[in-house]
Amino acid sequence: MTALVVAASLLVGVSLGVLGGGGSILTVPVLVHLAGQEPKEAIATSLFVVGVTSLVALVPHARARRVRWRTGLVLGAFSMAGAYAGGRAAAFVPGTALLAAFALMMLATAFAMLRGPRRGREPKPRHGGPKPWHIAVEGLAVGAVTGFVGSGGGFLVVPALVLLGGLRMSAAVGTSLLVIAMNSFAGLAGHLSGATVDPVLALTVTGAAVAGSLVGARLAGRVPQDGLRTAFGWFVAVTGALVLARQLGPAVWTHPVTWAVLGTAAVGGWAVRRVRSRTVAPVRE
Repeated sequence: MTALVVAASLLVGVSLGVLGGGGSILTVPVLVHLAGQEPKEAIATSLFVVGVTSLVALVPHARARRVRWRTGLVLGAFSMAGAYAGGRAAAFVPGTALLAAFALMMLATAFAMLRGPRRGREPKPRHGGPKPWHIAVEGLAVGAVTGFVGSGGGFLVVPALVLLGGLRMSAAVGTSLLVIAMNSFAGLAGHLSGATVDPVLALTVTGAAVAGSLVGARLAGRVPQDGLRTAFGWFVAVTGALVLARQLGPAVWTHPVTWAVLGTAAVGGWAVRRVRSRTVAPVRE
């Protein structure tokens, strides 16, 4: 069991180092299903693990000058307020509900990763400078999600840095690690009012994740990002579905209405994707 936890923690670190996100998406299921922690303790522990790992992964990105400190600190400051509030609010929510919300976040994240940017319509940085209230609202929203369910920071922060901060993807990935670290520690502070952290388990998982993050940071820019993102997206989707299935119970998943809704959503998503693939204009070189 310990070997599985360590191996999975290495994958957490690699994800953070390569993609600038995905750490807590994997950490919570690892702590709940492999380490046997309760949901609230797992979320609090994951915030510690991801916070420390993000700081370590930040170093090689900073050396490569892929971190925009001013932008990250401004967005991170607003995110910390939202993360602390989200962490305090989570103390009043049952652990099962938190884990179900976490699973839904996993599925939403997987959908965004698998969908990817539309050809010819990739997000473009805003060179005119973001409006302060845009940064404030985005930071508070990202922080609240991170603090409440312990996930979603990285894959929400990167697009925010591109669209609001005017950063290129390489810089957004590096800068997101700074914001994720700030969010994680603020969210942890909020969660400590209603949860405890096992120091031995937290340090074990953190050590493995840190090692993976250093490997991931070195791989950033050297591996095909599209293929990696797709593979990771499917992994997150399957894991999220399994977590949600365990929380909802067999009665929900064996009901005909559930499968009718899932089938309709799958067919609808496939149809929309086909239509968009035919209508998107080709990219101009």
